[in-house]
Amino acid sequence: MTKSIRTYSINAAVSLMFFCAGMADAGYVAPDLHHATYGDVKIVVPVTSDDPNIWMFKLRNLTNSINAIKHFGGSLSVRVVLYGPGIKLLSQPVDPKLKESIDSLRIQGVQLNVCNVTLKGLNLDWHDLYGVQETDIVPSGFLEVGWLGNNGWAVDSAN
Repeated sequence: MTKSIRTYSINAAVSLMFFCAGMADAGYVAPDLHHATYGDVKIVVPVTSDDPNIWMFKLRNLTNSINAIKHFGGSLSVRVVLYGPGIKLLSQPVDPKLKESIDSLRIQGVQLNVCNVTLKGLNLDWHDLYGVQETDIVPSGFLEVGWLGNNGWAVDSAN
């Protein structure tokens, strides 16, 4: 590499670094949002991953949605359906931050459903899952998501 090309590359990298640093300093500026009332919103959130980062992402989305509907009006019904590896979200012991989020969402009316097929397949006792009641168990998690989708519930496809 010639000296002039190397100098140009270094200068470009330094300029980009300062440009990006300036962007980071800009910070969030709240827009003046106007939105129609949301009305009745029903969402089913399938959880099929055993990745705690995905769990927290989904739970934060639910919290944000609950806050938005309170602000902009309407009602929100949420069913979280756990099946396959996603059932680990409720495995004991539950991480304290995760537990706090689960408890808060349940208090706000979010239902957490557990797949019986997964329980049977993994030979798990539903009593060992955090906060699960017998009425929280559905015959098939995958089928429950499809059934809810066919009955007017929006299905969260992000995973």
